[in-house]
Amino acid sequence: MSGHKVSHSNIKTKRKFYPNLQTKKFFIPEENIWVTLKVSAAGMRTINKKGIMACLENSIEKGIIKL
Repeated sequence: MSGHKVSHSNIKTKRKFYPNLQTKKFFIPEENIWVTLKVSAAGMRTINKKGIMACLENSIEKGIIKL
């Protein structure tokens, strides 16, 4: 995502906004394995809220993850 950096004098210069990516290990109890994912902070919140299996199934349905 891109946008403008705006100074105190209102001069605008181009800049990029990067996602807050973190490398995190998640345990999948149904499979009894650990998986390492590079996921954003908002993604970690969603995984904690819905559960790792629900998020993985949703990602497979949307075509984000290919098996």
